Amino acid sequence: MSVHREPTDVLRVLPRGRHAAPREVVAESQRERMLVAMAEACAAKGYANVAVADVIERARVSRRSFYEHFSNKEECFLAAYDAGVGGLLDEVADAEEAARSAAGPTAGLLVAARAGTETYLHLLADNPAFARTFLIEVLGAGPEALARRDAVHQRFADRLAEAHAAIRASAAAALPAPAPYVFRAAVGAIHELVTQKLLSDGPEALPELLDAVLEVELRMLGAPPQR
Repeated sequence: MSVHREPTDVLRVLPRGRHAAPREVVAESQRERMLVAMAEACAAKGYANVAVADVIERARVSRRSFYEHFSNKEECFLAAYDAGVGGLLDEVADAEEAARSAAGPTAGLLVAARAGTETYLHLLADNPAFARTFLIEVLGAGPEALARRDAVHQRFADRLAEAHAAIRASAAAALPAPAPYVFRAAVGAIHELVTQKLLSDGPEALPELLDAVLEVELRMLGAPPQR
């Protein structure tokens, strides 16, 4: 079963509000444009080759505006990464909850896994600049970026662990509980599949991985693959 979805921007840009807009709205719009610009610049040039000037030009803001929000390029990158990840996780959680509510508490666990996975892959496909930032450019953005990437992977591993615990609780026969590192390994395997697909076939091909990623997830959840 496929979830109905509309293209969604992980990083949203507010209207500029030129006509008597509150100063806070204008400032927030500028900030969001700079976050989008940072992701786009990294996707086009690579993080190491991006300068503050690239962000300013793409976002159509002044250098002064940039430094009112961020102290340097790294801080802007980290803010873009955090905003994109937050949007991604929120959308995935919403899709899973909607699917679970529609299908019921037990069957809904498998339906939710498919809905969340499909949403995750489509969001990356719809946001190619963020996809490259999220999957690839973060690796070269310094120790703080790597620490945040690690935290994101742990959040995904925790979600798998929670789903597995729910299945164990509802199963007729006792199921063993995997060690925590097994869930981290599953996240790493999924990340590798998605990154390789992005590099070889482009972001638009990521939704083609739905069955492969879901199979990895469901095998971790102790359930047979659903095709």
